[in-house]
Amino acid sequence: MESCKICSKQSNFLFKAKVLNKYDVSYFKCENCGFIQTENPYWLDEAYSPTRISRDTGYINRSLLNSNIISNFIMKQSVFNPDGKFIDYGGGVGVFVRMMRDKGFDFYLYDKYADNLFAKFFNISELDNECELLTCFEVFEHLSAPLCEIENMLNYSKTIFFSTELQPNKEIASADDWSYFGPIGGQHIAFYTYDTLAFIARKFNLNLYSDGKNIHIFTNRNLGENWLTGDSKTTLKERISKKIIKKLAQPVKMRESFVWKDFEYITSILNEKS
Repeated sequence: MESCKICSKQSNFLFKAKVLNKYDVSYFKCENCGFIQTENPYWLDEAYSPTRISRDTGYINRSLLNSNIISNFIMKQSVFNPDGKFIDYGGGVGVFVRMMRDKGFDFYLYDKYADNLFAKFFNISELDNECELLTCFEVFEHLSAPLCEIENMLNYSKTIFFSTELQPNKEIASADDWSYFGPIGGQHIAFYTYDTLAFIARKFNLNLYSDGKNIHIFTNRNLGENWLTGDSKTTLKERISKKIIKKLAQPVKMRESFVWKDFEYITSILNEKS
């Protein structure tokens, strides 16, 4: 038995799983909000070794899809300033940030595990004020201290657009009952329900918008009609990707790309160092 990392209520033993094919790890489920957490994740340094990170073969495809989703979201929600600054939190090697800058959105990167390869000189350290929006794709399930990390995110922006797969509506008795546990990779250590997200939203006095599956928004702004549930038959990712593939979506207004400006900026920095 442990205390839930989200609501501090009792979290009961659920099952054990073989993490990284070598560690017998206990998983616990909160009797109040349903949050599932592992025991203290002492194996994370090993789980984030370069060899294991290289297994993420879906990284480029996710970045392409997410760049279209966020471009649509920013331009179609009048409450956000498309000329503002944005952060991708836990953004890996910077592919998504580079894509968003190519699309004309002033994005910056934060990631404490990966090296910024594709968005060098556009790190979170370059920012000195609050941003319009913080994106956080496939990160929440990696957080060993979720509330502390979310509080840190909110220091940068009061709107967090994030993805994490919610627990399925079925009984879970082992890691085999849901592939998202992914014990072989060892990086997924936190698993949410809608009730878990609702508790977090109340704690930080935020509104919660969710498609009920894998795309969610915490924000202090009123987005009006829930943009994430406009079509109950498909998830947001499915709707956006289908619209793009079939060219059914109204195209987002083209913005001036940062490609040339970034080239000149980076060149000036490199020249100063030479």
